[in-house]
Amino acid sequence: MAQAFAALREGAGHGETDAFPASEAPLFRPYDAVVAISRSGTTTEVVRYLREVRAPRRIAIVGVPDSPVAEAADQVVTLGFADERSVVQTRFATSALAFVRAWLGEDLARVIAQAESMLTEPLPLDPSAHDHYVSLGTGWSVGIANEAALKLREAAQAWTESYPAMEFRHGPISVVRPGSVVWALGSVDAGVLEDARAAGATVLGGELDPMVELVRVQRVAAALARARGLDPDHPRNLTRSVVLS
Repeated sequence: MAQAFAALREGAGHGETDAFPASEAPLFRPYDAVVAISRSGTTTEVVRYLREVRAPRRIAIVGVPDSPVAEAADQVVTLGFADERSVVQTRFATSALAFVRAWLGEDLARVIAQAESMLTEPLPLDPSAHDHYVSLGTGWSVGIANEAALKLREAAQAWTESYPAMEFRHGPISVVRPGSVVWALGSVDAGVLEDARAAGATVLGGELDPMVELVRVQRVAAALARARGLDPDHPRNLTRSVVLS
């Protein structure tokens, strides 16, 4: 979501904007402000970064207001309605994206209505018939492609990959074959998708807003987990947040 936010903000003319995992974020760049996104507000790397970074403003977007991340920030945006019991984030991640898009001035009424309709639409494929998922994006939707792959990996232990669409031909297409799904998050070059089809992949997406398409991916991830006898809300080896001593 931070990757998508950064690309959207810079593309809207609000100045240079970068995105980093908290553990890799530079502490001494001359940013006007830093924004941390954390559902639980307890992740150690995020807390540590906000406490150590040198920036005039430190802003946190959280699902839990009374949390260490919120306490370390100068300003807090609380999306408490979007907190969720599942270890795997779907509602909070999508809500954080909707929030920043609205903050940047987008009218999301149509996008939200489409996303809601995705909750009851038939799934676009039989998840159990595929074992390899590739998510592609361009511009701000590269971050959404990364998020889509992460949800499938976390919830269903799927073999997933994600790339900027035009990089797909530069190596990753070599492993595509029947049984692969290539999923376009937003508008993707038609030639890339044709090449994926020629390699034997099932190709999805490309017509809907990337956030709407992400909801479809989230549903497929949950369905694939159930087909494999897994609990999509509580994947192995994962906890709600990583808190280090």
